[in-house]
Amino acid sequence: MNFIQTRGIDPNKPATVTFSEAILSPIASFGGLYVPKTLPNLGEEFLNKHKNSSYKELAKDMLDRFEIDIDSDVIDEALALYDGFDDSSNPVPVVKVKENLFVSELYHGPTRAFKDMALQPFGVVLSSIAQKRNDNYLILAATSGDTGPAALETFKNRANVQVACLYPDGGTSDVQRLQMVTEDAPNLKVIGINGVFDDAQNALKRLLASESFKAALKEKNVSLSAANSVNFGRIIFQIIYHIHSYLELVRQDAITMGEKVYLNVPSGNFGNALGGYYAWKMGLPVEKIIISSNENNVLTRLIKDGKYDLRNSEVVSTTSPAMDILKSSNVERVLYDLFGEARTKELMMSLEEQNFYELTSDELAKLQECFDADWCNGEEGKRYIKETFEKDGYLMDPHTATCMKSFERCSNPAIKSIIYSTAEWTKFSPVIANALTGEEDTQDLVALESISKVANLEIPAMVKGLFSKEIAQKTIIEKEDIESEILKFL
Repeated sequence: MNFIQTRGIDPNKPATVTFSEAILSPIASFGGLYVPKTLPNLGEEFLNKHKNSSYKELAKDMLDRFEIDIDSDVIDEALALYDGFDDSSNPVPVVKVKENLFVSELYHGPTRAFKDMALQPFGVVLSSIAQKRNDNYLILAATSGDTGPAALETFKNRANVQVACLYPDGGTSDVQRLQMVTEDAPNLKVIGINGVFDDAQNALKRLLASESFKAALKEKNVSLSAANSVNFGRIIFQIIYHIHSYLELVRQDAITMGEKVYLNVPSGNFGNALGGYYAWKMGLPVEKIIISSNENNVLTRLIKDGKYDLRNSEVVSTTSPAMDILKSSNVERVLYDLFGEARTKELMMSLEEQNFYELTSDELAKLQECFDADWCNGEEGKRYIKETFEKDGYLMDPHTATCMKSFERCSNPAIKSIIYSTAEWTKFSPVIANALTGEEDTQDLVALESISKVANLEIPAMVKGLFSKEIAQKTIIEKEDIESEILKFL
């Protein structure tokens, strides 16, 4: 399968690239992104074939349908990493919470967040390509809290790969920060910046497109790639769990094959939602994709009003910090699919130059055929955490809690909903402890122990052990110094 570009073709770039080329150099012409030229049609035949398949069997067949240029043994090695999740036979449990509501738990991997689902296999694939080409790669990662730990975990000590991970200092939970700053592998560099996630992501995109930065890397015999969901190597693995979650409902006799469901996604950079959108386009029976946001509700405004307006917006720090994002990169891939390359380029250039774009009424109607949206503030989220725990016996993190409001307001109760839980309760314990007991200003370890007692849940050893590990990564800089700091690391 070949990949094409969301903003048209720069004459200096090839019209199409392979999968491996798209993941090694993820920024396309005019600052755009790579998308598949066509999507495989899976349909009911594919779903019936995998009704009783394991997650790895489903994943292998779906990747085969994409006809990606990665050796089969490398794919097998990559997918084998799911064996290290909590339950090797089912790395993504789907749990019934209410009669018409199910939670797909994406956080049972090594860093307790959904980014492991894509980044665990992605690390094997990218490192393998680099070794095969005898090239050395710098992998950039910008994180609002979950991508960073997952990228560092998958790439640590891998051959031909170095990682520079950018995070907003003070903009993550303590557990997320500790997962990053206690990593001591020599091929990893963690950089805290005085800023917000959008500053980190903007720096990543700028460096990926910078010819001078690439030239400086070339002098060191290093090429450049990224671990964020601007890289389709992330997205391709995020499609799989939407299909798996649907099949889990069939296996649980909650739905019949072919019955439509809602996919309800807590959204930051929109990669998780995009995976669901592509699964739908490939044949998954979906009624609509519901986008759930926190106070940084730019996606809600886009889907409700057709306006992407950042002119008077600043990132708000919330109780669900992994969603504290204003520029959601993967919206561009949906715009391309709906409106084509010329219009996508026009809209994205307007956003970059004026911090604003507006869809026409016809375009908005087309977007709303696929998506609905709502947003939930922190106090509402904590109320949902408490109510769902007390009434339904289910404990959720603050990001998952944002989906409860949109579940109530955007879905038809006659249609089953799948909510995607992106992080374990351990990642945001002070918020959850406050929701359950009212305790305030508790440190993460105290909050973890409080929740463990109230909910009768064990703190995973991998989380508890973070608090006694040595801090290995101490760099905190101004955002203007990112490039020089990375070059110094190399």
